Amino acid sequence: MFVGICTLEIYIPDSGSLKAKRQVIKSLKDKIRNNYNVSVAEIADHDLWQRDVIGVACIGTDKSYINGMLDKIVNFVQENRSAELLNYKIEIL
Repeated sequence: MFVGICTLEIYIPDSGSLKAKRQVIKSLKDKIRNNYNVSVAEIADHDLWQRDVIGVACIGTDKSYINGMLDKIVNFVQENRSAELLNYKIEIL
Protein backbone atom coordinates (compact mmCIF):
# COMPACT_ATOMS: atom_id res chain seq x y z
CA MET A 1 0.00 0.00 0.00
CA PHE A 2 1.26 3.47 -0.94
CA VAL A 3 0.17 6.92 0.22
CA GLY A 4 0.61 9.88 -2.11
CA ILE A 5 0.86 13.37 -0.66
CA CYS A 6 0.94 16.55 -2.71
CA THR A 7 1.50 19.99 -1.22
CA LEU A 8 0.40 22.91 -3.41
CA GLU A 9 1.41 26.51 -2.69
CA ILE A 10 -1.24 28.78 -4.19
CA TYR A 11 -1.29 32.52 -4.95
CA ILE A 12 -4.65 34.26 -5.45
CA PRO A 13 -3.89 37.62 -7.13
CA ASP A 14 -7.45 39.00 -7.16
CA SER A 15 -8.21 38.27 -3.51
CA GLY A 16 -8.78 41.37 -1.37
CA SER A 17 -10.11 39.66 1.75
CA LEU A 18 -10.17 36.36 3.57
CA LYS A 19 -13.75 35.86 2.36
CA ALA A 20 -12.68 36.18 -1.29
CA LYS A 21 -9.76 33.82 -0.68
CA ARG A 22 -12.00 31.22 0.95
CA GLN A 23 -14.39 31.36 -2.01
CA VAL A 24 -11.59 30.63 -4.50
CA ILE A 25 -9.98 27.94 -2.35
CA LYS A 26 -13.29 26.22 -1.57
CA SER A 27 -14.13 26.08 -5.27
CA LEU A 28 -10.69 24.70 -6.11
CA LYS A 29 -10.82 22.08 -3.33
CA ASP A 30 -14.31 20.95 -4.40
CA LYS A 31 -13.22 20.58 -8.04
CA ILE A 32 -10.14 18.56 -7.08
CA ARG A 33 -12.14 16.35 -4.70
CA ASN A 34 -14.96 15.73 -7.21
CA ASN A 35 -12.74 15.14 -10.26
CA TYR A 36 -10.08 12.95 -8.67
CA ASN A 37 -11.71 11.36 -5.57
CA VAL A 38 -8.90 12.38 -3.21
CA SER A 39 -8.71 14.03 0.21
CA VAL A 40 -8.06 17.80 0.10
CA ALA A 41 -7.49 20.30 2.92
CA GLU A 42 -6.00 23.70 3.61
CA ILE A 43 -2.87 23.09 5.65
CA ALA A 44 -1.14 26.49 6.06
CA ASP A 45 -1.34 30.27 5.49
CA HIS A 46 -4.90 30.46 6.82
CA ASP A 47 -4.67 34.15 7.73
CA LEU A 48 -3.08 35.45 4.51
CA TRP A 49 -5.40 37.00 1.91
CA GLN A 50 -3.58 35.99 -1.23
CA ARG A 51 -1.72 32.80 -0.32
CA ASP A 52 -2.70 29.33 0.75
CA VAL A 53 -1.22 25.88 1.00
CA ILE A 54 -3.40 22.93 0.03
CA GLY A 55 -2.62 19.34 0.88
CA VAL A 56 -3.88 16.47 -1.29
CA ALA A 57 -3.68 12.82 -0.24
CA CYS A 58 -4.57 9.58 -1.97
CA ILE A 59 -3.96 5.92 -1.28
CA GLY A 60 -3.48 2.93 -3.57
CA THR A 61 -1.53 -0.19 -4.40
CA ASP A 62 0.28 1.10 -7.51
CA LYS A 63 2.99 3.72 -6.97
CA SER A 64 2.99 4.88 -10.61
CA TYR A 65 -0.81 5.29 -10.63
CA ILE A 66 -0.67 7.48 -7.52
CA ASN A 67 2.16 9.55 -8.98
CA GLY A 68 0.23 9.97 -12.23
CA MET A 69 -2.91 11.05 -10.40
CA LEU A 70 -1.02 13.64 -8.36
CA ASP A 71 0.64 14.92 -11.57
CA LYS A 72 -2.83 15.34 -13.12
CA ILE A 73 -3.96 17.32 -10.06
CA VAL A 74 -0.90 19.59 -10.34
CA ASN A 75 -1.70 20.18 -14.03
CA PHE A 76 -5.34 20.87 -13.15
CA VAL A 77 -4.33 23.52 -10.59
CA GLN A 78 -1.83 25.08 -13.04
CA GLU A 79 -4.63 25.48 -15.60
CA ASN A 80 -6.96 27.11 -13.05
CA ARG A 81 -7.47 30.80 -13.87
CA SER A 82 -8.55 32.03 -10.42
CA ALA A 83 -5.32 30.99 -8.67
CA GLU A 84 -1.67 30.57 -9.55
CA LEU A 85 0.41 27.59 -8.52
CA LEU A 86 3.64 28.89 -6.99
CA ASN A 87 5.23 25.59 -6.00
CA TYR A 88 4.36 21.97 -5.35
CA LYS A 89 5.86 18.88 -3.79
CA ILE A 90 4.87 15.27 -4.33
CA GLU A 91 5.79 12.55 -1.85
CA ILE A 92 4.95 8.87 -2.02
CA LEU A 93 5.25 6.93 1.22
